[in-house]
Amino acid sequence: MFGLGWPEVLALIVIALLVFGPEKLPQAATQAGRMLRQVRQMANNAKTDLQDNLGPEFANFDPTDLHPKNFVRKHLLQDLEDDWNRPAADEPTPAHEEPYATAVAGELGYGEIPPYDSEAT
Repeated sequence: MFGLGWPEVLALIVIALLVFGPEKLPQAATQAGRMLRQVRQMANNAKTDLQDNLGPEFANFDPTDLHPKNFVRKHLLQDLEDDWNRPAADEPTPAHEEPYATAVAGELGYGEIPPYDSEAT
């Protein structure tokens, strides 16, 4: 929870006891819980309103995709993950999938010398 360990939680409890006192601490905890619930409800309502107002072309829009880590993972690393998940050459491919080509036309093998065009400029 927020990167807090037991020593930090214990320190927060002791500080709360000193600030609010044992009589008002339950009331403060109740108010904090109520406020947290309202903030979550507001965030969910804002997310729902955003998805409703964007229209059908953004039906699968998720605001967490805008986080830089998720954006890079989704848009840049997706192709690498797809390559890793492709079946090996000895595994049979399903009939609905096109087999993955292992060698690209014109690709050189290890140690091969590329062709040389003496008339190229």
